[in-house]
This record gives sequence, structure tokens and C-alpha cells, in this order.
Amino acid sequence: SAAAATTPEAPKLKTLAVYRYATWLEENQLKKTAVWIAVATAVLVRWTVGLGPYSGQGVPPRFGDYEAQRHWMELTIHRPIREWYSDQSKWWDLDYPPLTAYVSWICGFIGSKINAEWFAWETSRGHESVDAKLYMRSTVLIFELLVYISSVVVFTQRWFAHKPWTRQHTALLLILLQPGVILIDSGHFQYNTVMLGLVVWAVNFFLADQDVLGSVAFCLALGFKQMALYFSPAVFAYLLGKSLRQGFFGCIWKLIKLGLAVVVTLGLLFSPWMQSMEEFLQVVHRIFPVFRGLYQDKVANVWCAVNIVIKLRERFAIEDLVRFSTLATLLSFLPSLIHLIAKPTKRGLIYGLINSSLSFFLLSFQVHEKSILLPALPITLFILDEPAMGALFNTLATFSMFPLLRQEDLTTQYYVLLGLWVWMTTGTYKNVSPLLKFLSTLNLLVIVTMHLGEIFVAPPARYPDIYAVLNSLWSAAGFVLYWAYFNYRQFTMVNTPKMGFRVTKSKTHKLA
Repeated sequence: SAAAATTPEAPKLKTLAVYRYATWLEENQLKKTAVWIAVATAVLVRWTVGLGPYSGQGVPPRFGDYEAQRHWMELTIHRPIREWYSDQSKWWDLDYPPLTAYVSWICGFIGSKINAEWFAWETSRGHESVDAKLYMRSTVLIFELLVYISSVVVFTQRWFAHKPWTRQHTALLLILLQPGVILIDSGHFQYNTVMLGLVVWAVNFFLADQDVLGSVAFCLALGFKQMALYFSPAVFAYLLGKSLRQGFFGCIWKLIKLGLAVVVTLGLLFSPWMQSMEEFLQVVHRIFPVFRGLYQDKVANVWCAVNIVIKLRERFAIEDLVRFSTLATLLSFLPSLIHLIAKPTKRGLIYGLINSSLSFFLLSFQVHEKSILLPALPITLFILDEPAMGALFNTLATFSMFPLLRQEDLTTQYYVLLGLWVWMTTGTYKNVSPLLKFLSTLNLLVIVTMHLGEIFVAPPARYPDIYAVLNSLWSAAGFVLYWAYFNYRQFTMVNTPKMGFRVTKSKTHKLA
């Protein structure tokens, strides 16, 4: 086909230092211990970042995300389960789905046995101590090991099952050292990797054609953080497309199994609040806080960019913005969704996850700058299928979160990890088009220029947020281009074997 004829050959990895390291491991017969070395390296980097400050450290009266997570542990171990989402203590409302609450209860229960002062009811508000920080950082790392890192190890083994081991290990190292997720979870302080890891586990099950287990894993991701909804159109389209190919009765039976998996999983998660409609709606109200507005801070999406010229939040009611942003998001991911229903391949699923999550990030209601981690996940899983684009996207995504990281005094960690990422992935720009080389060079020049300007040139008094605004504008423009690019890739390259590693039920095509 014309698409196949224009498809570039698989990327040559010898220019990557990480690939040369993987080759050295193979030559010295260290393959059996290589995964453990990679995991230990990932843990060491995360723990080193965790030695720095966290969100809201030493910033009363409300502190930040660290205190919110700590308070949820305090709340869940001291209040009855039916009051978790209706507590009126006016501190940090629990506004994530039930699985987050259950994890908070586990962490709070264990932590209170170590030191009851960390989670004492009301008197522990704003508690900051070295031992408490050590415990909280450890909980993030332990859950990341159990859920996220394990899922990435399995993914690379399945996605590269018919490829050289060196490629598999190169991908593993690059995915585990993605800078954005490390800076947010191990620096800023979050548990995003639990949700992201559950999504990867869902993908792992889908790759093995275990669609019911994949649906359960994805529902657990939704049950941990509602932002996993960014991926839901792609998952829905992929499963529906597969079902439609199994004949009438096969389709009905498969849809019944998938529907039962979804209903049972979500039903069990929400069961404590299903005794009355009022309690259930209260949980929904907390999880989807419409009152917060169209977006938060200077997020790098379309609405924040448009708001510079047209003050959307002042000219339109919240209800109108909700309806308009929902319609825009739907129209944005609809072509990808329809294509995935028509051609439900496993490679197409990854492209669908990218396009769906980018649509939500760019156009949906109530987007936070940290939400860029969602499209960054499937793009990073494609790091050896779309190497240059994956490397460039992660550079831009990390840069887009810089205003938040600077606010948390994580600039040193940011510069080191972003510099490490650029060094590790520079070789991906070999043998690419002159246009892509130009864009990658331009992106780095803009990022360096903005950082130098921010360090040496004070913003004008009239525009104190000028650097944050420029950051969001540049990043948003890049993300829009990425949305267009990956939609194009899904429609033109999804069935061509030369881009990377085709994982379908049909015979795997081996690259030259």
C-alpha cells in the first residue's frame, strides 16, 4: 500500500547510550539480572528525587498535595466508611474514587501502628516530620513497585516478545526513567503511578487477549483516579470492535461478559455508598467537582490559550463551559474512536489511547497541568515505535509542568532529570526528517531560552506570570500538533509492520 511504501524503517538504536548499555549486558551474560538492575536504578532515582521538598512543604495554612494525601489517611482510619465523602471537617475533602480511599486506609492503618501522631484525628493537620516524610515517600515507592514498575516490565516482555532482547531492555529503561512521572509522584507527591500502572496492566491483558481481565484492570484504574476516563473511549472502541468481529451470538456473549466485569468491579468499589441515592450522588459530586472551573492554573491546553484573548470564565456560565468543552472533546476523539471500532488492532489500541487522552487534555473541562502524564503514558510505551516523537513529547510534557515544579522548589530535580532524558534520547533524532530535526532543535532552544530568561530577566510588573503564560502557549501548540500527528499515524500506519513491533493475533512480522 501507499502507506506501507512511505513507512520508514525501524529506528536504528546503536546511537542510544541506553541501547549500547543493553548490548553490553547481553554480551556479558547479565540478562537474568538486568531487569533487577533496571528496577533498582529506577528506585534509586525516585528515592533521590524524594529527598527534596514536596507539595506544600512548610506552607501553611493549607499546605499542599502531600497534606491532602496524609489527611485522607487520617480521615479513612478515624471516620466510618460511609462518612468518607461527606465529612465536614473543612480540611482536604476526599475527592478521588474509592480505590484511592481504600489505599489511603491501608497506608493510614499501617502508619498509625508505627507512629499514631502522624495520623491523629485533627491534631495531626499539617504534621511535618522527617520520619513521617520517610513513611509517606515509602508508600509511594512501594505501590509504584507493585503496580506500575511491574506492569512496565511485563509490557516490554510482551510487546517485544519477538524482537531482540536488547530492544526490550532499552524500552524498559527509557519507560522507567520517564522524567515527568518521577518528578510528580516522587517529587511533588502523588500516587499517579497506581492509576497509570493499572492502565498498563489492562493493556497487558488486552495484548494477551484476556479482555475480561483487562476490563477489570481498567475499571480499577478508574476506581483509583477519575482521570483514567481520558483513556475510556479508546478502551471502549477497541473492545466493541473486537466483539463485533465474533458473529452475532459471539458478540452478544462477549459484551455480556465485559459488561458484567465492569458492573461487578465498579459495584464492589462503590458498594459502601450504594445504600441510598443521596450517598452515591455525594460521592459523584466529590469526584467531579464542576465548581472548580474550566481549568486550573496555567495549564497547557486549548482553553487556557484561548482565555488569554477571550476571557471564557468571565463571559460564560460554568454550565455552558461544561457543555461546550464536552462537545469539543467528543468531536476531537470521535475519528480515532470510529477508526478503532473498524480496525481493532493492538497497535491501534495504543494509538487510540494516545489520541483519546490528548483530546481530553486539550479540550475537556477541569484539566490540571499534571494530567499531561496520561497521554505521556501510551506515547512512552511507544518509545521505540515512535522514538523521536516519544522523546520530544516527554521533553515538552516535562517542560509544561515546570511552573508547578518551580513552585514546589523542585527546579534542581527538574533540570537534572530533564537533562538526563535529553541525553538518553538524543540518538532518536538520527535518520529522521529534516523537519523533525528542526522542530526538536527549536523546542530545546525555546526551553533553554525561557529558563535562562526566567533566571536572569525579571518579569515586568504588569505581567508577573509572563513566563508561565509563554510556557503554556508553547506547550499547548506542541500538544495540538501531536494530536494531529498521532491521529494521522493511527489512520495511516496502524496496520503496517515496519514501524516497530506488531502485536496482533495474526503472525508477528519481524523487522529487518
